[in-house]
Amino acid sequence: MSENKALEVQQKALRPVDKLKITLSEASIKEQFVNALKESAPLFAASILDLYMGDPQLQKCDPNLVVVEALKAAVLRLPINKSLGFAYIVAYKGIPTFQLGYKGMIQLANRTGYYKYIHCGYIYQGETVEENWLNGELTKSGTKESDDVIGYFAHFETINGLRKTVYRSKADAEKHAGKYSAGYKYGLDIWKKETDKMHRKGVLRDLLSKWGMLSVEICNAVADDIKADSVFDDKPATEISSATLKAAAEAVTEQAPEPPPVAPEPPVDRAQESPVQQPLRPRPTL
Repeated sequence: MSENKALEVQQKALRPVDKLKITLSEASIKEQFVNALKESAPLFAASILDLYMGDPQLQKCDPNLVVVEALKAAVLRLPINKSLGFAYIVAYKGIPTFQLGYKGMIQLANRTGYYKYIHCGYIYQGETVEENWLNGELTKSGTKESDDVIGYFAHFETINGLRKTVYRSKADAEKHAGKYSAGYKYGLDIWKKETDKMHRKGVLRDLLSKWGMLSVEICNAVADDIKADSVFDDKPATEISSATLKAAAEAVTEQAPEPPPVAPEPPVDRAQESPVQQPLRPRPTL
């Protein structure tokens, strides 16, 4: 019996959390996390354990698959703590899936250096949104009357002055999610517990994917998020071998883009500088 086969047989007799600990302790997996996170890799591995132990649905998934999805967040340098809202690993019928949070999208957008402002939020009962028919700009009027959310907006302004705002009413957001989000239709916990946040994220994602200035990093992340949110099938959960896990982990890290280069300092315009004051010459005595 090969060493890998013996390890797989041993893991089947262990608790799911123990299987996860063994997976995270493998040298090849540690290497992938170190490549993505450098000295922060051990802390991220600990956060995977915390997430797994606190999520009964995630514990029904193959730990190897959970690690592959967690590595996607590590490559983007986004934490997976649910309370932070940057990234999530959600489970459906034993299959874990990485999904971006709205804060993760904003952080990836800010890393590009293209944006001066980027924000998304809610429109409440009593507030209205009006559109200028000529230039498409949106304005909010009215006064908040309650905490009931009736719509969602997202806005950005780039450093070169491009501005764009998108608004979606709650009814339109629910219709959009019902048409395009399998997670919404299947009633995933993240949609049940954080419905408004997920609708708000959808508006932000729509804004960035259609009008935003995207780096390779955020372009791939948004595309993967759209794919993950739109495809949940009824295939039974499967387990993957250690060899398959290693190959999948390497594939994720190979797709990671290089960090964006630091923009060089703009050249100094000497003509705009104040002239150097010359010392005054003493007047000659007569």
